[in-house]
Amino acid sequence: MLRHIKDSWQKMKLLHLVPQVILLSAVLGSSASSANCLAPERPFVPSDPQAAREYADLIQNDFEDYIQDIQRYFQCLDRERARAFDEAREVSKEYGLFLDLIEE
Repeated sequence: MLRHIKDSWQKMKLLHLVPQVILLSAVLGSSASSANCLAPERPFVPSDPQAAREYADLIQNDFEDYIQDIQRYFQCLDRERARAFDEAREVSKEYGLFLDLIEE
């Protein structure tokens, strides 16, 4: 019985951490989500020539949307690459400072 109470108490203590974990995930996720560059889906072209002609306007719009979306995707990748490069430079400097600190 005492063990059951102790286990329940441990679970309740962990439940108090849930809001903090959610908040931390939201904060970290928001900065990471800006780095998520999602490639657009390729436009669908029906294999049936009659269907392709029938839906030519829609298919053409899908291709034009894809071209705009892929350009935004490439821009996102460029921004993410630049961000990651800057971060790596900062981390490298911090590592150098850390090494200097522990060698003193």
